[in-house]
Amino acid sequence: MINRRDLIKHLSTFPLLGGFLGQGNIESIGFTAKLPARNLAKELGIRTFVNAAGTYTFMTGSLMQDEVVEVIQGAAKEFMILDEVQTKVGEKIAALTHAEAAVVTAGCFSALTLGLAGVLTGMDQKKVEALPHLEGTGMKSEVIIQKGHSIGYSHALTNTGCKMVEIETLDELEKAITDKTALMWFLHIQSDKGQIMHEKWIEVAKKHGIPTMIDMAADVPPVENLWRFNDLGFDLVCVSGGKAMRGPQSAGILMGKKHLIEAARLSMPPRGSTIGRGMKVNKEEILGMYVALDNFVKMDHKKEWKMWEGRAALIANAAKSVKGVQVETFAPELGNHTPTLRISWDATKVNLPVKTLQENLRNGNPSIEIMPGENNTLTITTWMLKPGEEKIVATRLKEELSKAAV
Repeated sequence: MINRRDLIKHLSTFPLLGGFLGQGNIESIGFTAKLPARNLAKELGIRTFVNAAGTYTFMTGSLMQDEVVEVIQGAAKEFMILDEVQTKVGEKIAALTHAEAAVVTAGCFSALTLGLAGVLTGMDQKKVEALPHLEGTGMKSEVIIQKGHSIGYSHALTNTGCKMVEIETLDELEKAITDKTALMWFLHIQSDKGQIMHEKWIEVAKKHGIPTMIDMAADVPPVENLWRFNDLGFDLVCVSGGKAMRGPQSAGILMGKKHLIEAARLSMPPRGSTIGRGMKVNKEEILGMYVALDNFVKMDHKKEWKMWEGRAALIANAAKSVKGVQVETFAPELGNHTPTLRISWDATKVNLPVKTLQENLRNGNPSIEIMPGENNTLTITTWMLKPGEEKIVATRLKEELSKAAV
């Protein structure tokens, strides 16, 4: 991780920050400012914890890198024109992700809404102001999705006023396409729950001249997914910024075809009278998101994976040392693709309901969060742990399991 002494020198190598803020301004905008001395979590009685669960939004996602925090602090010291920040950063993000254009949004959910808004309105300002009221505007009103992909996130699309049309087979897809079809939407993490895969989805859409969008919110790593779906031919790609990339939790990225990104921006702040006005993302988040993405693309992912595996092995060995406990190590294929532990135990040998274990770990010191499953099963991931916390998790988990051993 870059230290503060090297930060200003490092930032001068960024064309965006060096050129956009001006070399003479970098030092003056406070990159050497100290972090706030107040511990508000302690002051307000907010529980902090060791995160052995993952990048869940209700757990506030991931922790931003020091460099991202430094950039956010520095950007907070200067005024900038929001559209110019988006344009300059968008150019850099697009280059990194093989997209024609990109924009930073208020999370992935926001990217879905804004991307579809751009598809519906094009550059017509009257249509932009009409959303989500489609009747009588000439805008299309239906989005086709596979039934297996309909797990709630499509609500971001109905925010535009569109109706979801669910299909299962290729034949049903062909029959569902009408002159009302605005978009064909694909949810990557549910790929295995649908009958139609990415390439065929795009092929059918192109045949009928219909734009495609893919939601890959939590689907890096692998890092290649950041450009894989642009290269495949999806017209719009949406991703969360505050998970694996460790950018601001309230940021996401919408990338894809230039004309659609330009249209989507008409529904974004700073513009009013739009459905996206409340989806505000500030200059600090935009710049922080760019630095987080750039760092993520350039990092040594093999080294990172080995570190996660080492942490997982330490915890697994501690758990397995208790008689009756089994541990499976795997990596989910479609989302949150990191070394993951599935820990289970024989109830006749370890008398411990998983909910009780969860509460015991949560109420301990330090507090630890894991994800409980069914039938005396839990999952643990190590990618959100700070250095050394794997030892804490291993010790506490073994303690609780051992105490319940029959």
